[in-house]
Parts: sequence; C-alpha cells; structure tokens
Amino acid sequence: MDLWDREREKNFFLDTLKSFASPEQLFYKLEDTYYAYIPKGFSAKGQVLQSRNSLIGHYTEKWCQKILAPIAHKLGLHAVQGVICEDIALTRQSPADVAFCTTPVAEQEAKNVKLIFEIKMSIVSNYRYDVQTRTISYYGDYTTHQGNPSLLRSDSMLKAIGKAINIRVSGDKASGIPLLVIGNSPITESYIEKVDFLKESGVIQGFWSLNPYPSESKSFLKRTPKKGFLTFENYEELEKACFSLLSTPFFYFSSMKTKKELGRIIAIASKESTDIERAEKFLALLRE
Repeated sequence: MDLWDREREKNFFLDTLKSFASPEQLFYKLEDTYYAYIPKGFSAKGQVLQSRNSLIGHYTEKWCQKILAPIAHKLGLHAVQGVICEDIALTRQSPADVAFCTTPVAEQEAKNVKLIFEIKMSIVSNYRYDVQTRTISYYGDYTTHQGNPSLLRSDSMLKAIGKAINIRVSGDKASGIPLLVIGNSPITESYIEKVDFLKESGVIQGFWSLNPYPSESKSFLKRTPKKGFLTFENYEELEKACFSLLSTPFFYFSSMKTKKELGRIIAIASKESTDIERAEKFLALLRE
C-alpha cells in the first residue's frame, strides 16, 4: 500500500471537482490561472481560500482510516473515524479523527479505545488547474509557494497539542492510550525540541509524516533527535511503528512534587516485590 504522494493530491482535486466543488472553492485564481497555493513572488490580491480546508480534512481523514485499517485488523482491532468517548474528552464537537478500537462503532467506552490519531494533513505541493482540459499539473514543492501546509502550520501544531493535553488531563481512563499526530509534511525547526519533549514527557507519542517525499530536495527534516517527529519511507515502516507502540502497555502520569515528597514515594514503592508492583504503587502514591 502506498503512502501519501503528489498523485494522491492531484486525485483529491480531480475527484472533488467531479463530485461537487467548483475551481473557485479549491484554487486561487491569478489572472486566468488557477493555483493550489499562491506561488512565491505573486500577490494573492486579497484572496482567502477557506472552503478547501474542510474538504481536504474530510478527504485525508477518510484516506488515513483506509490506510490504517489493515494494520488495525492485524492487531485484532478496527480503525474507526470520528470516535466519541466523553470520558476521555472525545466529544461530538471534537471526536478522534481516527482511532483503533475493539469495536467498529463511533461511540466507544474508554477501555475499548487503544490508539488515537489526530490528522493534520493537507495539500503540500503547488498545482495548476487547466479549466479547458480539466487537468492538474505539478507546479512546485512546498518551498516554492506561500502556504504552510500540514505540520508546517503553527496553528495546526498548537491545535493538535491542545487536543492531546485535553485528552491527557481528562482522567486516568486516558492514561494508557497512545496519541499520535499524523501529517504529510516536515515540521519547522522551531518545533524540533517541542515535539521531542512532548514525546519524552508522554503527552504525545509522536508526530508522524506519511509523505516520504514532500520536497524535491533531500534536505528536508525527516526526523528529530529523539524521534518525536518521524517521516515514514514506506507502509511497512508505518505498520511496524504501530505494532511497536501497542506491543507494551504504558501509563501516562504528570505531577509536581517536592523532592522530599518524591523521595518518600520512591522509598515506599521500592519495597514492592516486582517492577510492575513498584510502578503501580508509585503511581497510586502520586495521586494521593
């Protein structure tokens, strides 16, 4: 199975144009030419393209569900879109874009949700649309246009982080569920330390790009030092990463204690017989 690429982006435009959208809903119009993004050196002349966001959002969420479904199946799970679980802050207004669950329904109990995916994908490269021939042609990678697609967009990153934190602080029922942010672009340098910290602290288990070749250059950021951000080269790597993430149960915890309090907790927990019992005792004492 193929990951995200330019052909997928072209297909989005062609499929959407055939179905219901007009060129004006999908492209910027500069003189007589339609562009997916304003090329660098051009003026947008006041144009703001908002209508495409919901369309590409729906398209990419559906695509992710489809590409993740075989992986979920191998794990004995279901890849479900729009998962709702009030106990872990997944509401009707803000559901999980895609989640691995034990049952194939949208409304879930927390115990049935095994992995949550927040999808932050978009059109990455620039394209021109020819109205006469109804064809899409590649015009340049993300470095040639004025847009900030996918994980390169700061507000997309902040929204994903905010949603993850909201899930994490919803209570203990969310503490054992991994959270992933899925994109199709690199991240900016300003987020390198942030994504690694979020992974190391357990808030988010990773920011993953499913676009192996977002740029014609090979110098784009493919991973961060602590692998808070990763770019997958092929489907097998994605599958392996999902298997690895779900192979060992983990528990998220966050607390602010004095060194004296922590010392007392560690001393008490260390008296337990096994590593798991010591961990359980430690976590229980943190919540007291």
